[in-house]
Amino acid sequence: MDRMQEELLGDLGRYDAYGPGGATPPGADAVLAGLDPEQRAVATALHGPVCVLAGAGTGKTRAITHRIAYGVRSGIYQPQQVLAVTFTARAAGEMRGRLRQLGAEGVQARTFHSAALRQLQYFWPRAVGGEVPRLLERKVQLVAEAAGRSGLRVQRTELRDLTAEIEWAKVTQIVPDDYPAAVLKTGRDAPRDPAEIARVYATYEQTKRDRGVIDFEDVLLLTAAILEDRPEIGERVRAQYRHFTVDEYQDVSPLQQRLLDQWTGGGASLCVVGDASQTIYSFTGATPDFLLNFRHRHPEATVVKLVRDYRSTPQVVHLANGLLSQARGQAAQHRLELVSQREAGPEPVYAEYADEPTEAETTAQRVRELMAQGVRASEIAVLFRTNGQSEVYEQALADLGISYQLKGAERFFERPEVREAGVLLKGAARAADDPLTADAPDLAAQVRAVLATRGFGANPPAGSGAVRERWESLAALVRLAEEFEAGRRASGERADLAAYVAELDARAAAQHAPAVEGVTLASLHAAKGLEWDAVFLVGLTEGTLPIIYAKTDEQVEEERRLLYVGVTRARAHLSLSWALSRSPGGRA
Repeated sequence: MDRMQEELLGDLGRYDAYGPGGATPPGADAVLAGLDPEQRAVATALHGPVCVLAGAGTGKTRAITHRIAYGVRSGIYQPQQVLAVTFTARAAGEMRGRLRQLGAEGVQARTFHSAALRQLQYFWPRAVGGEVPRLLERKVQLVAEAAGRSGLRVQRTELRDLTAEIEWAKVTQIVPDDYPAAVLKTGRDAPRDPAEIARVYATYEQTKRDRGVIDFEDVLLLTAAILEDRPEIGERVRAQYRHFTVDEYQDVSPLQQRLLDQWTGGGASLCVVGDASQTIYSFTGATPDFLLNFRHRHPEATVVKLVRDYRSTPQVVHLANGLLSQARGQAAQHRLELVSQREAGPEPVYAEYADEPTEAETTAQRVRELMAQGVRASEIAVLFRTNGQSEVYEQALADLGISYQLKGAERFFERPEVREAGVLLKGAARAADDPLTADAPDLAAQVRAVLATRGFGANPPAGSGAVRERWESLAALVRLAEEFEAGRRASGERADLAAYVAELDARAAAQHAPAVEGVTLASLHAAKGLEWDAVFLVGLTEGTLPIIYAKTDEQVEEERRLLYVGVTRARAHLSLSWALSRSPGGRA
């Protein structure tokens, strides 16, 4: 059984927790059995437009899949005329599984890109002629080539940020010539000079054309363009699909909305589902504006609010509601006040620690206590703002023999910058008279000196993304050296570079052990759409959450929504913690 199957079956096993009721007996009306009044209102609103404002844990997937199944089993929908789109293959797979259980086989449930790619492959020979250009699965290498052809020297760590910037421009439908003005207008924190990025962007697009390849954003762009430019093809698609459902509508980009407009043509039945308070991907081009303005675009729309929270205890829900009560801006005006449907549970725990290692060690101990109380490791998560924060928690869990898994990120010791640093440190350790480390007063200073050869400095870089995460990873190696030296000194042992490198190797080997029933370590962004019995939100310090580069009110509000997403991942046990300094004895 592959990982996707495991995730899908695990989700299907839990889905009846969202509202009362068990297996659905045959018959259209039976599909409605067990739905709460608001979910039933969604399921019976078969003629669009319909806007479902669904809070965290309120059973939105249950509501919309029952809506589709009710439409199919009542004969109002033909399965082949229904298209449900969402943002991840995992979510689409979960939706297909639920629809099969409900007797609505034949309904298409896909990601935006998957649905568009199928249409592009089918209509390209007629609209353009010949074979569809090859799909470029990873654009980083081509971006690197474009940077070189543009006369720019770009470090490997900058490539991901540069690639993300090109993706943002494309999904917001900004062409290379307009990119600098768009950055100025939006106040976006570009990773390099906007004129340089525009040059790389233009060269990248030309290189793709020269090679006859397209990227994932092109799939949406080209499909929308064909439907716009060839009315007969657009009409054929709209004749095929008469009923559309869009999940996570708060994450739609302008490009996706453009494609959706072509799909529906203003005449199809459209149901959108979302929660503006869970908009956390604005930096990728996602915007809640389409959700918030849906009723302006469709004055006749049926609007249903789902606020009964079946996931979290009243204590967790109270904290989540209180967090959003302080929010500002348009999304805050449309916030949903959740009402827990569960029995009371433990109060959220707030904890302050002297330093990050103590925070991690105590968190690991509390994880062990929960496991001793019967909470499965796979139902526990430690969530943090940036991937660079993971290492100290990886080590704390490993020290207690607790298995873990990293979601949405590479394991710390597998990250390119950490592997490169390991090679450099081994080289320096072998050279006893290495001039880099000869004058360093202690182990941490030696490690800093070695890492400085790859651009590591004492202060974190401005901005976000790969450059910042790389710095965080290397800073973690320095902190690890400080802790290692302090431990050695306390036991009367010498802490030299060779001993430290051996320690790194031992830790890396221990953390590569296969994890069964592992605690999840994930960034807050990677945790969206998931849930656990117990959640530890760690590192809640100014500069980390809100992140230091969140300067505008809008950016700070997105950080608030990110914390809200973290809080609402917890079913029962919730802990929020922070440290006064990064390392023992460090400045607060």
